[in-house]
Amino acid sequence: MSALVEIRDVCKIYNPGENEVRALDHVNVTIREGEFVAIIGQSGSGKSTLMNMLGCLDVPTSGLYMLHGHDVSQLDDDELSDIRNREIGFIFQGFNLIPNLTALENVELPLIYRGVGKSQRMKLSKQALEKVGLGHRLNHKPAEMSGGQQQRVAIARAIAQAPPIILADEPTGNLDSHSTQEIMGILTELHKDGRTVILITHDNEIAARAKRVIKIKDGRVEADSEMEEDYEKGK
Repeated sequence: MSALVEIRDVCKIYNPGENEVRALDHVNVTIREGEFVAIIGQSGSGKSTLMNMLGCLDVPTSGLYMLHGHDVSQLDDDELSDIRNREIGFIFQGFNLIPNLTALENVELPLIYRGVGKSQRMKLSKQALEKVGLGHRLNHKPAEMSGGQQQRVAIARAIAQAPPIILADEPTGNLDSHSTQEIMGILTELHKDGRTVILITHDNEIAARAKRVIKIKDGRVEADSEMEEDYEKGK
C-alpha cells in the first residue's frame, strides 16, 4: 500500500509567545491507502487538532502535510475546501443533518455543491443509502429516524461520491450500544471495500475495532500499535 497521508514534524501552536499552547508538538504519522486507523486520546490530547489537519480543516503552524503526494500544509481556504470535497468524506458525532430535508436530500446536498448532475446525484445518493441499510427510508426526515439511523444517513452522505478517505470524528458518541455496533460494522465494511478509514475517538473499545491504533497525549504520538508490532517482528 502506498502512503496516502504523510505528516512530518507537524506543530500547531496557539497564542505564540509566553503563554503558547502546543496542541501538536512535532507529530509524525504516515497512513497508507486502505488502512483502518483509530486515533485515540482524551480531551485536550491534541487528537481533535490532528483530525482538523488530516481533514484539511486547518493548516499546521510548521511541518509538512502530504496528501496523495501533494503538499497541502500551505494552501488557502478555497484550495483546502476543494481538496475536502474531492478527497474526504466526513462523519461527525452530531450527525450534522439538515432537519427539513429528507434522508435522500441530505445525502444529495454535497453532490449539488460538487456540480453533480441531478440524475447522477440521485443515483449515487440512493446507492449510498441502500449500502447503509436505509433504502426504505429515503423520504424520512431526521426527526422521523432514530439516532443510529441518522448517523447512517450521515455515513451515506460521506460515501456517496466514493471519496478515498473516510474521516469519522467520534461517530458513535451520541449512540446507544446497539447503534454503536451497527455504525462500527458499517465502517468495517467500508474498510473491507477498500476505503481508508480514520476514526477519532476517546473510547478504547471503539478504537480496538480498527486495525491500527495511534495514541495521542499532550500533542505528541505516545504510541502506534503498528510501529510496536513492527518493532517486535524485528527483534
